[in-house]
This record gives sequence, C-alpha cells and structure tokens, in this order.
Amino acid sequence: DVQLVESGGGLVQPGGSLRLSCAASGFSFSSVDMSWVRQAPGKEREVVAVIYIWGPRTYYADSVKGRFTISRDNAKNTLYLQMNSLTPEDTGVYYCAAGRWVPYPPAPAHFEYWGQGTQVTVSS
Repeated sequence: DVQLVESGGGLVQPGGSLRLSCAASGFSFSSVDMSWVRQAPGKEREVVAVIYIWGPRTYYADSVKGRFTISRDNAKNTLYLQMNSLTPEDTGVYYCAAGRWVPYPPAPAHFEYWGQGTQVTVSS
C-alpha cells in the first residue's frame, strides 16, 4: 500500500523555522514528482513546492520563494521542506503528495497520493 507519513509540524513563533519530513513507502519514490501542499483555515489547498524527478527543477509558490526549500533523499524515500522566516500566513495543514508527470506550474489535482497532513501553526 502507498503510504506518505508527514512529521515535523508544530507551533512556532513568527520568524522561526521548521523542517517537515515525509516518509514514503509502497511505490517507486524516485520515479515520481513530490510536493508539499498546504491548506490554510477556510482556504483551498495550495501547492507550496514541488521537486521533479527530471533534473534539479523545482517549483515554489510566490508566497514562499526565498524562504522555503524542498528536497528529497531517494535513498531514504524521504521528502523534506525546510521553512524559514515563518509568518502567521504560513499556518495550515501541510500535506505531502506524489504524482507522475506533474505539469509546471502544478495544481493539487495533479497529485495521486496524499499523506494525512501535519499541522503548522505560526503564532506568538
């Protein structure tokens, strides 16, 4: 069975940092595009970052460019999201998602597999 298990969320003060992890199993991790998608309270899901299997190409939402970094370790079947300079607008549930042949720019509908999400709350 496909499993995506996120970890690393929590409560952080504005300006702080968090690192999210996503452990993947049940599929060929190195053969799919991986992403982080977040959903803020009362808002639709938003693709925050994608890392593609072809070359080092990545996608970032404008709202996180320069602050977030997505990376993957294919040997460990793990996806990461380093989040710096967090603001209250970054609050939400962060989902790890996987898809094949994800277009650029991406949308949530392009991803087949989803984790359960991890809560990130940025507040003083």
